[in-house]
Amino acid sequence: MISEALRLLRVYYNLTQSELAGDLNVSKSYISEVESGKKKASIDLLQHYAVRFQIPLSALFFFAEELQQGKAADRARGTVAMATLRILDRIAGGKEIEHH
Repeated sequence: MISEALRLLRVYYNLTQSELAGDLNVSKSYISEVESGKKKASIDLLQHYAVRFQIPLSALFFFAEELQQGKAADRARGTVAMATLRILDRIAGGKEIEHH
């Protein structure tokens, strides 16, 4: 369920697929296909997400696992998982992520 985690991360920071694609130097269609689950996210792409959003790569996997525990439609779990990501980032000594 990494695709849903990536989508929620993008939406949380109020980015369009086009904006994120530009930031990651990939096509918008690739972002769309990854977020919809039509294509699998490569480790390279996940690393780009981690750098872009200034979070540990492991936090992306943790976030995806948290989402997988419940129904995909359960947005409350997504909110909790996102808060968990921010806590993990603070614990890791990360900087506050800028909103675009």
